Amino acid sequence: MAQNTTRLGGKLRRLRQSQKLTQAQMAEALGLSASYLNLLEHNQRAVTVPVLLKLAQRFGVEITDFTADDDGRLASDLMEVFADPLFDGHDLKTADVEELVSAAPALGKAVLTLYQAFRAGGSATAVPGSGLGEEGDAAMPVGMPSEEVTDFIQDRKNYFKELEAAADALWPQASLTPDALYSGLVQHLSEAYAVDVIIAPASGLLRQYDPRTRKLVLSELLPRASRTFQLAHQIALLGHRPLLDRLVSGGKFTTQEADTLARVALANYFAAALVMPYDRFLAAARETRHDIETLERRFDTSFEQVCHRLTSLRRPGQQGVPFHFLRVDGAGNISKRFSASGIAIARFSGACPRWNVYDAFSTPGLLRRQVSRMPDGGSFFCVARTVDGAGRSTLRGNTARGGGRHAIGLGCAVTYAREVIYADGLDLDDPHLITPIGVSCRVCPRKDCADRAHPSLHHPLSLDENCRALATYMSSEG
Repeated sequence: MAQNTTRLGGKLRRLRQSQKLTQAQMAEALGLSASYLNLLEHNQRAVTVPVLLKLAQRFGVEITDFTADDDGRLASDLMEVFADPLFDGHDLKTADVEELVSAAPALGKAVLTLYQAFRAGGSATAVPGSGLGEEGDAAMPVGMPSEEVTDFIQDRKNYFKELEAAADALWPQASLTPDALYSGLVQHLSEAYAVDVIIAPASGLLRQYDPRTRKLVLSELLPRASRTFQLAHQIALLGHRPLLDRLVSGGKFTTQEADTLARVALANYFAAALVMPYDRFLAAARETRHDIETLERRFDTSFEQVCHRLTSLRRPGQQGVPFHFLRVDGAGNISKRFSASGIAIARFSGACPRWNVYDAFSTPGLLRRQVSRMPDGGSFFCVARTVDGAGRSTLRGNTARGGGRHAIGLGCAVTYAREVIYADGLDLDDPHLITPIGVSCRVCPRKDCADRAHPSLHHPLSLDENCRALATYMSSEG
């Protein structure tokens, strides 16, 4: 946490300004001197736990919300933006970005929105034929739906207490039992919603619901765990639509596509909470020390579902290990990401090839372990493994990828590693075990990385046509 505390000054200052207090007034409320509060606001002193407790008592702030995670993530995202060659020559420094985030995070988020529109080939508005500055024009930011939904989930720390409560309530309501969950959900769909469940031959769809005939068709390609999950997903859409709509409206998404994608994500959240109830799953995770394979069997779920569920154990006062999660394909595209561990995950560009989630493709089905360290000193313990989507099959001389192959990465700060069974037998302090990693090549300051694919914005290039080093892009200081 040391690397994060220095960035809390901006949040403290913004809280004071929102309360319309002077430094002297807030200092008195916190039992501090005005000069000391000034040092805190300017990040010249760390915001300590006693100060956080006083903030919670005097101003009603949630301690879990008053952390540097959000500011750190925004700073990392902005560094990725400014790593674009578009900004070469502007000599932007990390300190400049951190100062912007600390003083004006809303401005930083606006820069992200503008850059997303640029990357998407759009503009600042999405109203066809509208003129800028005309009275009555409705400016509509152009955003990528997937990015909007990812931010929505990250901002809420991947925890939705209303969906957890709804999932817990369904167990006694539908008389569900762990040993017969699938049949119980089929029966509930029939009795509560007059929906018939049909298992159909393989086609292009894994799940299809027809509201006219009230038939839910599941593909035979889906394993039992995935069928159960899809049943729970459909119950969320049919039985909790007002709740889903209310949560989606709180996201203030800019497009209908983002609304729909968010609704799907929330229905998936409900399904996971139903299949892996919070209290039982948290207890099992602690008992097994986060043994993913054992949790798969105990809750009859998949590797990816277990990993994803582990990241949502964020109930205040009953929290699990703060994990990060990402899913990538063979081309390096990140299709899912969430970070509660504090690690920064690439948002716009290619990620660091040294992450073990990419190595997982070389050993399909085998779990890989890694102790890694980011340039800012943050250390993490991570596991990764490939998963195959439904419908993936191998033909003679050719591979037909139905659902495709992905790699799942799950990790935590190294301080939590001993709570994870996969860290057993590792000397976490052994420097020979630690892999130096970064977010992406352009924002990574490392000078000696043989895997670097792009020059770093932190150092000028020094190329010598008469020499060939391990890495093409070396700095003049390297």
